[in-house]
Amino acid sequence: MPMTASSSRAMAPNFSTGEFRHALGMFATGVTIVTARTASGSLVGLTANSFNSVSLSPPLVLWSLAKSAGSMAAFSAGSHYAINILSADQQALAQQFASKDADRFAGVAFVSGAAGAPLLNGVVASFECFNRSQYEEGDHVIFVGEVERCTHTVGAAPLLYHGGKFYAEHPL
Repeated sequence: MPMTASSSRAMAPNFSTGEFRHALGMFATGVTIVTARTASGSLVGLTANSFNSVSLSPPLVLWSLAKSAGSMAAFSAGSHYAINILSADQQALAQQFASKDADRFAGVAFVSGAAGAPLLNGVVASFECFNRSQYEEGDHVIFVGEVERCTHTVGAAPLLYHGGKFYAEHPL
């Protein structure tokens, strides 16, 4: 017998924020660095594992950013960004772009994409995206990008994240 909704609102969660974070950490993800160039030419970038495909036609992907992030203004106002999927040997790069106090682009090799967003060297794949739409949900903004260009390296091993730790893939 199908269940029916008894109200138009979700029930209050029966878990703490910490429990929720730990449960989410059980989902293994790839690791990305999202990059952009502001209208003034400044570079912005951050480590994100909230990346997902949305549609093949048109080619759409999504990622999310905390509303409180220092780079929110740059990403929400910009027309383009790049999503760089890290390779298994780029753990230090993931940590550098996750740091709050470091110059995230210090010593980082990259080329500028067609719309100016940095494409990091050595990644397993990159997606150059038009900033198509944004949706505020909870404490984050979901960015949907329309992919204008993408590249990938056949056979490259991605960097993975699970349970608060980095991993390299091991085929079964």
